[in-house]
Amino acid sequence: MPLFKYRRLPRRKLSSKQGKSMQDELARLVESVAETAPRKAFDAEMQSFFQLFTRYLADKSGGEKLDWNCIKSAERNIVPYDSISSVVDHALLEKLAVLKVNGGLGTSMGMIGAKSALEVRNEMSFLDLTVQQIEHLNKSLNVDVPLILMTSFNTHSDTLRIIKKYANNQLRITTFNQSRYPRISKDSLTPCPKSADDEHSAWYPPGHGDLYNALLHSGVLDQLLADGKDYLFVSNSDNLGAVVDQRILQHMADTNAEFIMEVTDKTKADVKGGTLIDYNGSTRLLEIAQVPPEYTDEFKSVRKFKIFNTNNLWIDLKALKRNMLNGGMDLDIIVNHKITDNGDAVIQLETAAGAAIRHFNNALGINVPRRRFLPVKNCSDLLLVRSDVYSLEHGQLVPNPSRMFSATPVIQLGDHFKKVQQFLKRFKGIPSIVELDLLTIVGDVYIGRNVTLRGTVIILANEGQRITIPDGAVLVDRLVNGNLTVIEL
Repeated sequence: MPLFKYRRLPRRKLSSKQGKSMQDELARLVESVAETAPRKAFDAEMQSFFQLFTRYLADKSGGEKLDWNCIKSAERNIVPYDSISSVVDHALLEKLAVLKVNGGLGTSMGMIGAKSALEVRNEMSFLDLTVQQIEHLNKSLNVDVPLILMTSFNTHSDTLRIIKKYANNQLRITTFNQSRYPRISKDSLTPCPKSADDEHSAWYPPGHGDLYNALLHSGVLDQLLADGKDYLFVSNSDNLGAVVDQRILQHMADTNAEFIMEVTDKTKADVKGGTLIDYNGSTRLLEIAQVPPEYTDEFKSVRKFKIFNTNNLWIDLKALKRNMLNGGMDLDIIVNHKITDNGDAVIQLETAAGAAIRHFNNALGINVPRRRFLPVKNCSDLLLVRSDVYSLEHGQLVPNPSRMFSATPVIQLGDHFKKVQQFLKRFKGIPSIVELDLLTIVGDVYIGRNVTLRGTVIILANEGQRITIPDGAVLVDRLVNGNLTVIEL
């Protein structure tokens, strides 16, 4: 009998041929693993996936649907950052661990491999800056905060290569892999891979909501508790603003909050971000994928939902262990439709880590300053974090005090700057933008060294035309358009 069939299946009755077919296919995948130990680990992943899949089938058959009329803003459970105490007990840091979600690739920016390997400042990657931050925290306050990296099968080898140079450092760095789930054929609702060894494109890491299962199954959760750690600070590896904040940690301890989500005010760039809602008296995370099409504009508007989730999360580890022992947490399913390189339509079933908020006691949101949300999602973001808008101190980006406004410049780079290699080729040097309000660059444009941009600068090269901004140029409230080289007289 296949090993998969021996294991305890979810108590939900398999009411469809699709569920039974998936069960058989997963059993076949498990049997394709030859060695016992890897097979058991893979089996546990397939069990978790099967539970997610059966919930997906139930939802398709008329399961829980959010009633839009019952959705309200969760303002009553959101605390302003300025209202929490600035008096902190450094000893609390001994009970803290920091986890970076490090499973993403940089394919949208033209990268091959882990996005966290991208050079941000001074030849240092996202991971290098994170290590510097934690090392400085530990040394300056004489504490022992460990760093944990949750990788995916896509990023694990790159991560190990980067952190190898820190092997002799005092900082404790732990890595573990999140789950690997099979992509599903949209037409047949059967798994795409034919064996456990099938190519990577047949599999996917199931979003950061897999954090909780992966922590438990890897043994990392039990090890943290055994080491006396009570709190876990989680953030994405590409969010350069997500540094340890002792005020939030202190507030968590003082209020006995089991889960804190950092939120911040929406801008036009954040309209698709998940938001906290009050749903029949329960605080929940609402993602845009869960919103009926007719309400999408209302979701994006700042009139009803003024904040969004930064994915900076603070979790009580004992409460997490309690929830996992009580059957785990059914997180809202996000159905991600993809088209493979072969043109096949597939489905990825994912979950969001923030959706766990409704399973914890005294859970709340803290509306934090924008400086705590500084992700690098594209080359426009990369230009910002490499610029003189920030300085680098102990791995942390610090706003330049010379900038008159607290808001960061709005930067919009066109398709010619979409990939990192294009970006590096077109910027001979990063311009000074400390006095910049808005920058738009579209078309075949090249920027020289020691360029200064102030106010509003728009550079538009029409199709078939090229614009070169020379070394040392200063552009102030300038529109540059046409086929030319700008020469400052």
